[in-house]
Amino acid sequence: MKIPPETVQKWAITISEQINAIASKYSGAVLLQKKLKDVEPIIRIEDVDGARLVLEFADEIERMLGSKMKSVKRLADTAEDADLYHEYNASLQFDYFNALLVNTMDEEGNFIELGGEFPLEENEHFNKLSVNTLMSDIQVPTNVYNKDPNILNGVYMSEALNDVFISNFQKDPTLTWQYFGSSAGFFRLYPGIKWTPDSNGVVSFDCRNRNWYIQAATSPKDIVILVDVSGSMKGLKMTIAKHTINTILDTLGENDFVNVIAYTDYVRYVEPCFKGTLVQADLDNREHFKLLVEELHVKGEAKVKKAVKESFRILARANGQGSLCNQAIMLITDGAMEDFQSVFEEFNWPDKKVTHNLLALQGMEDIAYDENVMEYLHVLSRPMVINHDHDIIWTEAYMDSVLFKSKAHSLLLMTSVAMPVFSKKKETLSHGILLGVVGTDVPLLEVMKLAPRYKYIDGKKLKPKPNYNSVDLSEAEWEDTEDSLRTAMVKGETGTLTLDVRAAVDKGVSVFAILTYQPYFVFGMVLTRGHGQYMFFGNVSVEEGLHDLQQPDLTIADEWTYCETDIDPHHRKLTQLQAVVRYLTGKEPDLECDEILLQQVLFDAVVTAPLEAYWTALMLTSAFLGTRSGLMRVIRYAGSEKRVGNNAVYCPTRVTLYDYQAMCKNAHHHTSGARPLLSVSHRQKKVELMQPCNTEYPGFMYDTSIRETNSIIKCGRCQKMFVLQQVPNSNLVMLVVQADCDCILNSFEHNATVKCNRMKSQKIRRRPESCHAYHHHENAKDCGGACGIAVSLTLCFICLWQLKPEI
Repeated sequence: MKIPPETVQKWAITISEQINAIASKYSGAVLLQKKLKDVEPIIRIEDVDGARLVLEFADEIERMLGSKMKSVKRLADTAEDADLYHEYNASLQFDYFNALLVNTMDEEGNFIELGGEFPLEENEHFNKLSVNTLMSDIQVPTNVYNKDPNILNGVYMSEALNDVFISNFQKDPTLTWQYFGSSAGFFRLYPGIKWTPDSNGVVSFDCRNRNWYIQAATSPKDIVILVDVSGSMKGLKMTIAKHTINTILDTLGENDFVNVIAYTDYVRYVEPCFKGTLVQADLDNREHFKLLVEELHVKGEAKVKKAVKESFRILARANGQGSLCNQAIMLITDGAMEDFQSVFEEFNWPDKKVTHNLLALQGMEDIAYDENVMEYLHVLSRPMVINHDHDIIWTEAYMDSVLFKSKAHSLLLMTSVAMPVFSKKKETLSHGILLGVVGTDVPLLEVMKLAPRYKYIDGKKLKPKPNYNSVDLSEAEWEDTEDSLRTAMVKGETGTLTLDVRAAVDKGVSVFAILTYQPYFVFGMVLTRGHGQYMFFGNVSVEEGLHDLQQPDLTIADEWTYCETDIDPHHRKLTQLQAVVRYLTGKEPDLECDEILLQQVLFDAVVTAPLEAYWTALMLTSAFLGTRSGLMRVIRYAGSEKRVGNNAVYCPTRVTLYDYQAMCKNAHHHTSGARPLLSVSHRQKKVELMQPCNTEYPGFMYDTSIRETNSIIKCGRCQKMFVLQQVPNSNLVMLVVQADCDCILNSFEHNATVKCNRMKSQKIRRRPESCHAYHHHENAKDCGGACGIAVSLTLCFICLWQLKPEI
C-alpha cells in the first residue's frame, strides 16, 4: 500500500511534539539550565587554545619518552660492561630461572632443572599478570637448546641487568616490560613471569624476530628474495623454502623494501603488480607476500642467472625509492647453481654496492633453518657494530598480545624503544659482534594519558584487524588531496593547517591541525571549528564539590587520569574516583592530580546535583547525563526493557566510503606449509581463512536543507518506494519504506588496479636518520660461519660482500 507523503508529514509533526514534550519533562534540561543561570557569575568561557595545548602535550610526551630512553641507555651500558669483563667458558655450568620451567616440579615433588621456586604475584600495573618484580627470568625458544654454552655464557653475563631493571623501575614507575634480547636467542624479561607454550607445547616466540630487535640491530635494507621453484625443489625442500621466505619477511619492517621472485628457466614475480619494483615491507605487504608464496608450485629446470640479473635491475631502479641504505639479494635454492660471476661483473662492479647473501638449501634433513636465517642480520649489522653507533630506535605502533607471555588474552597498542648492545673487546672489533638488543615497551595508553582533554580509547579493549597500523594518514577522515598535512608531519614542519572533512555530518564544520616538531617525534592535534571550540570553567569550594561527588548516582571516567595512580604501587588498586576523593580529603596528599580537571569535575558535580532528586521523583526507568569533565550521573530502575531493531535506513544522497582495514574471505583454503614442521603429530583445525583487503561500500548522507522527499530505490530485480520527512525541532528524520523486497548492501572488494596502486604506492615518508652500510674494518670473508661447517646444514650463506675480481 502506497503511503501519501502528507500522511508521513503528519506523523512526523506528531512525533516531534511528543519528543519535545517528553524531553522537556523527563530530561531535566530546563532544571539544569536554571542551575547554570544561577551560577553564571562564577563561570568563565575560554577559547580552546590549540597551539598551547599542542606545545604542552608535546613537552609532556618528550619528558616521558626521554625517561624511557635513559632507562634503555643504562641497560645497554651495563650489558656491554658485563660482557667486557666476562671470559667465555665453554664448559660453564649453572642453573638459571627458565621462564617456561619455573615453579615446575617432578613426580617426587622436587623442582626440575632450570625450574626452581620463583615467587609470582598478580600485579595491576602489568595487566594483572602474575609477575616477580624482584627478578627477571629467561625465555628460550623451542628451537634453541637451553643449555648450549653460548646460551649459558650469555645468561650468566646478563645477570648484571637485574639490578638495573629494578633501579629503572624505581626511578620511573610508569615503565612496563624491560628486556634484553640476545643474538644467541635467549630473552631476559623483567619482571619475571611464567611462560606458557602454545597448544602444541611449542615456544615459538623468538626475540630476534621482533621489530624492536630487527630495527635496532640493522639499518634499513632493500631485499630481493629469489626462490628456486624448479623440479628439484619438490616436497620437503619447497616446504622449508616457503617457511624460510616467511622467516625473512618477518625480519623486515616499515623502513625496509622487498620483492619476491620465483624462478625456473624463466623469472616470475609472485605478485605481478610489483613487477620491476620494490615495495615497502609494511605488515600489509608482508602478509600479502606470504599468501602468494604459499601457492608456489615446482616445475621445470632452474636457471638462476636470469633471476640474479633481474634482482640487480630492481635494486638499480630503487634509486631514491627504497631504503637508501643496505641492499641485499637472498637466494633460496637446493644448491644446484650455475656460474653467475659474469652477472656480478656486469652489475656490481666497480661500485660493489650490493651485499649478496646467497642461501642454498642443502641437507633437507636438518630443520633448524630459523637459526641460519638470522645469520644474514649479523652480516648487515657489522658496520654499525664495528663503529659502535648506538642508535636509539622507536618502533611503529603495534598490537602486542600478552598471550606470548602468559595465558592472558589482553591486547595493548604499543611502541618500543630499543638500543643495540655491542662487544667492546678489542679482539672482536673487525668481526663486529652484536651481543643483542635492550629495550622497553611503551603502551600508547601512557602517551594518551597525557592528552589535554583526557579522551582516549582504552587499549585493553581494542580488537584490531591484522593491518590496523598500515592505514596511511592520507586515508583518514579529512580531505587532504594534496597530502599537505601528511607531508608537513613527515618533514617535521610546525604551524596550522585547515582541512575539510570528507563527509561532514554538519555542513560548514572543518578541522584544523596544529603541528609541532620534537627531537623524537612529530605531534599533531586536530580540532574542530564550530562544535567544541569553547570551554567553560566554574569555581566551587572543595567541600561543596566533595559532598556531591560522593553521591551514589555519580561516577567519573575511570579510563581518564584525574590522579596518577601508577607511580606508587599502593595506589594502583584505587579507582580514579577513590583516588580523587582521597586526595581532596587529604588522606593521600602525595598523589599527583590534575588540579584543573578536578576543578571542572567538582563544578559539574555541584551543578548537576539537583537532577538526581528530579529524576527520582519522576520514577524514570533510566536517565543519564554526561559532562565534558568525564562526570556521569545515572538513574536506573530494575525492570525489563525491550529493544526493537529496525531495517537499514536509506537516505537520498549516496556517497562511497572505503575500509582499508577490511577482512575478506580467502579464496584459497590451505594451511601453512611451515606448520607441519612445528607440530607434526597434531591435526590442523579447519578454519575459515580471512585476509586483509580493501573494500568500498555505500553510505547515505541526509541534507538538512531537505525537509521532505520521496523516491524509488532499485534493489536488484525489484524496487521500493520511500518517503523521508524531517521531524521538526530535532535532528531526526522519519523514513517510511515499502517492505516489498530485500535490499541488502554488501561490501565489495576494490578492483585490482586500485588495490595494486595502493599496495605499491610510495608516498613521502620520514626515513631513519642513520645508515650503516659499510665499514672499512670489516672482515669481508666473515659471513657468519655457517658455510662449510657441515653438509647437513639447511642454509648455507655465501657472503660476496664488496666482491673483488680475484674471488
